[in-house]
Amino acid sequence: MKDLYDKISLKTSKIVTNEYSTSFSLGIKMLHKEIRQPVYAVYGLVRLADEIVDTFHEFNKKELLNDFRAQTFRAIDEKISLNPILNSFQHAVNYYQIDHWLIHSFFDSMVMDLEDQKYNQETFDKYILGSAQVVGLMCLKIFCNRDTSKYESLKSGAMSLGAAFQKVNFLRDLKADKETLGRIYFPGMNDQEWTPELKRKIEDDINQDFVQALDAINQLPSNSKYGVYTAYRYYFKLFKKLENASFDELLNKRLRVPNTTKFRLLFTSKVRLSLGSYFL
Repeated sequence: MKDLYDKISLKTSKIVTNEYSTSFSLGIKMLHKEIRQPVYAVYGLVRLADEIVDTFHEFNKKELLNDFRAQTFRAIDEKISLNPILNSFQHAVNYYQIDHWLIHSFFDSMVMDLEDQKYNQETFDKYILGSAQVVGLMCLKIFCNRDTSKYESLKSGAMSLGAAFQKVNFLRDLKADKETLGRIYFPGMNDQEWTPELKRKIEDDINQDFVQALDAINQLPSNSKYGVYTAYRYYFKLFKKLENASFDELLNKRLRVPNTTKFRLLFTSKVRLSLGSYFL
């Protein structure tokens, strides 16, 4: 009967993913069906932790996060949890041998969100590592299916891709992060005027991450290449829209990629991959 509970747990992680992120859900559907469920499991855990620090303002967020962290590692050790999100996550961690330091690093970044702080380059890099890069590495563990040498060869590119995605999110969400959550992540924005020069510096950094990630995407296993490449092109398209906007525009509205463009990217990415053309 445990099989039935595990199936229900995976469905719960999928529901959480679909409800919270249509873009991420679309990317997962482009992965091979054998690895979709564990990726849903990873995102389910990440999403609940995000909710604790981002929206549960009327509760003791520190206590909730500490308890959720403890429950996560208890589930991994005991290979079961009555929390279906954690039950599906522990299965992915144990089966794909996901390093525990990746999970600890993720929770460390969530702790950073509990308090307002001015980010310097060191703390910004630490936050990017825990909030985005290690999540990419968890997914890479699943893509590589316990092939350690493959994982190590693609690790750097996966980290660059995770960093690019997160920094693009920061630019897109400047208004909400600043007004609703009181957060400004990019170093320099706290202490100086938001100048075009500062914006270009941020964009140059993001562009470098995109460039470094593309070679790794080309080397991904076939089970994940289509989904990751499509997500890459979607985020790059969003990045170009943000690049063409001013700081004032970003602080007054949230730019997005239309659904029609997303579906067009699905088709053109498939064509490009079939032709062996990995470009933007």
